[in-house]
Amino acid sequence: MTTAPGFIIAGGGLAAAKLAQALRANDFDGTVTLVCGEERLPYERPPLSKDCLLGKKTTAEAVVEPAKWYRDHHVEVLLGTTVTGIDRATKTVELPDGTTLPYDKLALATGSRPRRLPVPGADADGVYTLRTAPDSEALLEMFGAARRLVVIGAGWIGLEVTAAARTAGLEVTVLESLSTPLRTVLGTEMGEVFAALHREHGVDLRTDVRVAEITTAAGRATGVRLSDDTIVEADAVLIAVGARPNIELAVDAGLATADGVLVDESLATSDPDIVAVGDIADQQHPVLGRRIRVEHWANALNQPAVAAATMLGRPAVYDRLPYFFTDQYDLGMEYTGYVARKQETRVVVRGDVGAREFVALWLDSGNRVLAGMNVNVWDVTDRIKELILSGAPADPDRLADTAVPL
Repeated sequence: MTTAPGFIIAGGGLAAAKLAQALRANDFDGTVTLVCGEERLPYERPPLSKDCLLGKKTTAEAVVEPAKWYRDHHVEVLLGTTVTGIDRATKTVELPDGTTLPYDKLALATGSRPRRLPVPGADADGVYTLRTAPDSEALLEMFGAARRLVVIGAGWIGLEVTAAARTAGLEVTVLESLSTPLRTVLGTEMGEVFAALHREHGVDLRTDVRVAEITTAAGRATGVRLSDDTIVEADAVLIAVGARPNIELAVDAGLATADGVLVDESLATSDPDIVAVGDIADQQHPVLGRRIRVEHWANALNQPAVAAATMLGRPAVYDRLPYFFTDQYDLGMEYTGYVARKQETRVVVRGDVGAREFVALWLDSGNRVLAGMNVNVWDVTDRIKELILSGAPADPDRLADTAVPL
């Protein structure tokens, strides 16, 4: 008598839930176990900094699938626990209570966590980060009690929370160490679009500043002291200085890692019986011809279908271009493609930047389109993908001409 193969998914986010879905959709009839660190079923994270903070959706509504789906599809969900170790020789994982679970195939979907800010006061009451549903709920509660918020970091999370806080009527100061918001992602020119947007909505945006300390009284945050000793008073502080991938489990197991868990085009790790998906997957991308690790919703949504096929021993390649989106005030944006940090590019704009209705395209030195960002202009993502995938040089003047279809 043979035992049906068992697959374990370490993680409890969108990628983990989608992987379980994909396995069952591919008629896998073995056991599937999700080991979820939170006491909640897997949920999507984009609403946490958008609709949930605006009061348009509850965190419960962000759940990927209700409990009934897991029961109906015979997926065991272990809530409030984590995989603490992997024994690749015996093909078992260890849980915090010392018990072990055997696996035939293992998926790592352990996600990421907010980066800490190494300054005094960072652990005080009234200092927030945003990653989980409870984090979002705590911020929304704070919106109803506080008057002044300081946001440290002008990346996507920082700016989305800022927009929600301003909509809720809080006074918001944003502190950014670089010269413009989002500079490492969008460059200076496009970063200034977001700087202008927030300043128009009454945000005190301060760039090129260094945080020296989060000031406190009786253990609670009262503001932020900058390196020049300027004090910015606040009732609450949000630290939004990026995320760190949770790769410790993979490192301890001896898997190949760098900035993340190294995976090939099929999302297999250096151990053929283990795949990795989502924030931690540092993939050899077949289209871009380089390794990339993307901390965005689209990867968690789309990678699991490929990982499921790989776990089932079927050929599969993850070749989607990176994609992300944001909503801030009346600005909606989608970004498709990839520009390496420090890569020399030029930005071609078609449309009206001042009105915030435009498409920006990043070109390399050979005028090949690397990425595109559409701001309050819709139904162009597929055209942008075609331009990128063609690999052909484009005429910048024609790209900028709105009379010429993309």
